[in-house]
Amino acid sequence: MSEDAALIDRFLEMMAAERGASRNTLLAYRADLMGAAQIMGGLAMATKAAVAELAAAWATLAASSVARKSSALRAFYAFLEEEGLRPDNPSSALPRPVTRRPLPKILSTREVDSLFAQIELRLAADHPARLDLRLSALIELLYGSGLRASELVSLPRRALAADRPFLILKGKGARERLVPISDRARAAVAAWLPHVPADSAWLFPSGKSHLSRIRLYQMVKALAAAAGIAPERVSPHVLRHAFATHLLEGGADLRALQSMLGHADIGTTQIYTHVDSRRLVELVNSRHPLATMTHRRVDGDASAP
Repeated sequence: MSEDAALIDRFLEMMAAERGASRNTLLAYRADLMGAAQIMGGLAMATKAAVAELAAAWATLAASSVARKSSALRAFYAFLEEEGLRPDNPSSALPRPVTRRPLPKILSTREVDSLFAQIELRLAADHPARLDLRLSALIELLYGSGLRASELVSLPRRALAADRPFLILKGKGARERLVPISDRARAAVAAWLPHVPADSAWLFPSGKSHLSRIRLYQMVKALAAAAGIAPERVSPHVLRHAFATHLLEGGADLRALQSMLGHADIGTTQIYTHVDSRRLVELVNSRHPLATMTHRRVDGDASAP
């Protein structure tokens, strides 16, 4: 197992350096690889037959979990083969479960409006509370720019410039992207900034670091409850989904949306085209040229549309 541990370390170093894998991804890969090693009695010298036995060991797991574990092992064995550490690649024996990516949870525009109405109600006070100003800036950036929770809470204090309607983020895989910032979001951040300590490195400081993702989740769910929306339906990621879906419904280009969301693969972005199938059907029925043409019977007689 010590040999496996050393090889896993080398593999993860490669994933971090060459592919920009995040810390959470690296931790998940390590756990999956070590778990497989325990089942097979080792990874480095495992035969194809031993690898094939993983399917039975994983039989009770969800298809998505099996797919994730298989992906980790395929990448690991491909690395060993490329580095000349194994003459073969036994990963072809791994199970390939059929998985369907779940449709993202979203909110309607009316529900989003109710969230902002709740914030506006709080800001209408003669002297808005400091934490309400912070909440306003957070929600404006979440829904107005589609930021990930981790990207939002770790924004530097000077991330937004008064004369620049965008910011440059480094997201998953260390990929940089340009994110447009709405006038509303810039105004909300400008109202919040005077309450940020001058020596803070973060836009949303908390203690010795920045606001945690867990705290952000709690704040978003509390706002949802106050707005009359079931808290379990709302999270920072749901607001990111709402940003994407509502932009697409408004006519945004899929490639532009991919760039704004920071998706490496447009296939990830295309999931939003399946969210509101009823709207798409209505669009075809009302806007397609055939919608204005009359139907014809088999005998050639025209019937009413």
